Amino acid sequence: MYNSKITGLGYYVPDNVVSNDDLSKLMDTNDEWIQERTGIKERRHVNSEADTTTSMGVEAAKVAIERAGIDKDEIDFIVFATLSPDYYFPGPGVLVQRDLGIKTVGALDVRNQCSGFVYGISVADQYIKSGMYKNVLVIGSEVHSRGLDMTTRGRGVSVIFGDGAGAAVVSREEDASKGILSTHLHSEGQHAEELSLIAPGMGKRWVTDIINDNNPDDESYFPYMNGQFVFKNAVVRFSEVIVEGLQKNGLEATDIDMLVPHQANLRISQFVQRKFGLSDDQVFNNIMKYGNTTAASIPIALTEAWEAGRVKEGDLVVLAAFGSGFTWGSVIIRW
Repeated sequence: MYNSKITGLGYYVPDNVVSNDDLSKLMDTNDEWIQERTGIKERRHVNSEADTTTSMGVEAAKVAIERAGIDKDEIDFIVFATLSPDYYFPGPGVLVQRDLGIKTVGALDVRNQCSGFVYGISVADQYIKSGMYKNVLVIGSEVHSRGLDMTTRGRGVSVIFGDGAGAAVVSREEDASKGILSTHLHSEGQHAEELSLIAPGMGKRWVTDIINDNNPDDESYFPYMNGQFVFKNAVVRFSEVIVEGLQKNGLEATDIDMLVPHQANLRISQFVQRKFGLSDDQVFNNIMKYGNTTAASIPIALTEAWEAGRVKEGDLVVLAAFGSGFTWGSVIIRW
């Protein structure tokens, strides 16, 4: 059986920076309130139809493919994770195949929200280890801003999320001591409605236009989050799935060189960091700059950590995510 490794990383974010002060002009909030609860200082929002979930994913993928040192036609399979597709159907995986001009390979869409990229990496890992594929492109991309309630009513959710995309090329690796050691996935659907978007809302129209055409008081078109309940579950599941991955490989928390958690909330990341006794140098956070970009958050953060030289050959890298569904997972990597 083959091993798999991440050979290329890339990300893309819109150039429109939205600060906490900018949001305070739209709703009853302020920089101190947002930073205290989330750690977020600013985020990126798309500001034209040129930036879509697919187009941002394509831009991130171009960088990842180039860094992997392969031609786009060497991609054997595409996995695209998002909760905000351009269309209800088809999913963005086939749109990426078209827009990159890749040959007619398979394309799979993953709908696991904040855990989507971890799930996507797990799928790629299994396909490569089985020998079915040699190079799999995994993308996480989100456009949240077109579907948020940018009023005081929605501030508990709307201040958290941002737009962006990240991508990774996962390739066959002959050296069994390197690459993805294991992946671990879980779900608990009984809490599905605690972090959810009940009614449809993404697409070419702004969700506020859809609501105004119907019932302006129908909040089911906006994301809902039971914040305290989600927080309590997140810190437990993050910890559990990291321990699961370490134990699977006979490792301890002291072996971790870099933990890249899903950027849900800086307070969650800090809680997990303290629980495992990790230093600031062992954990990478960028939620301060980008907010929660859901499926895109881990690949964006992992790419930035790698670019900054904080992920090096031989390092033990742990990816961990928790989100809507509830779903959660981890990936243990020997870089």
